[in-house]
Amino acid sequence: MAATHDIRMKVPFHDLDPMQVVWHGNYFKYFDVVRFGLFASVGVDLYAYLTERKMVFPITRTSIKHILPLHFDESFICRATVTEARYKIAMDFEIRRPETGEICTRGKAEQVAVKLPDMALEFEIPPEITRALGF
Repeated sequence: MAATHDIRMKVPFHDLDPMQVVWHGNYFKYFDVVRFGLFASVGVDLYAYLTERKMVFPITRTSIKHILPLHFDESFICRATVTEARYKIAMDFEIRRPETGEICTRGKAEQVAVKLPDMALEFEIPPEITRALGF
């Protein structure tokens, strides 16, 4: 079963733009918070892969669809769901209002495995990560 993780968050004042809604770039920050929460929840430590195995997992593709804006001090649920974990790690993201279930934002991201120091693209995600993510 593919890994899924939810985090409840609240919009801080410093994430707002001049229109008093969350600045569009901050949604990617929210996605990163839930992405690393998901990795932690299944026992995957990407920092350890960097320090011990000299492997990094850069983001290679992102997309986002803004549906409803978030406002100051508003609570929201950010969800990450793994959709692929064999040749790349692909995730879908969703931000919704907990009280109504309204979807505010949807997104996608992909990341690959790269071996340091020569920056060699690995053609598969390490099998222990694939298993931990439910593939």
